Amino acid sequence: MDLQIEITADNPAWASAVPDAAAIAERAARAALAEVRTRAPAALGEAGACELGITLTDDRHIAALNRDWRGQDRPTNVLSFPIGEACEAGGPAPRLLGDVVVALETLLAEAAAEAKTPPAHLSHLIVHGVLHLLGYDHEVTAEAEAMEALERDVLARLGIADPYREQEAAETGR
Repeated sequence: MDLQIEITADNPAWASAVPDAAAIAERAARAALAEVRTRAPAALGEAGACELGITLTDDRHIAALNRDWRGQDRPTNVLSFPIGEACEAGGPAPRLLGDVVVALETLLAEAAAEAKTPPAHLSHLIVHGVLHLLGYDHEVTAEAEAMEALERDVLARLGIADPYREQEAAETGR
């Protein structure tokens, strides 16, 4: 698959907090796109060529983006910005997919709270963000289940534990 990824770390704290963050992000993005291509070949077009950007930033920057684009004046872990109209899950994607933005402080806090390593959580957030660029969503239960199943499969292929297992165990009391 012809995939061009532009990764920018606009906060120098990424270098010490998550060494090799750019390589981790690229590997996760490629894995997500490869899995979608396997399940829905038409989703990435005949040649499968596409481009995306990943920005590794901080809570201050992502809070401004979240406020300006989603009307929520607070930081969040990951945001996805599809270029043009978002495609339907499994439908043809544009050559320019869009951008995924991840906030360092939120990533580190969530990883600590959920007993995950920062690299594993970064991989999950990148996979999640890339799937949003491809039209996957989690607003409706059936869509959320499909997206989570896809995330689990991609992360398993990367050797990363199921990020939803602990959450589900807590919800069911197991």
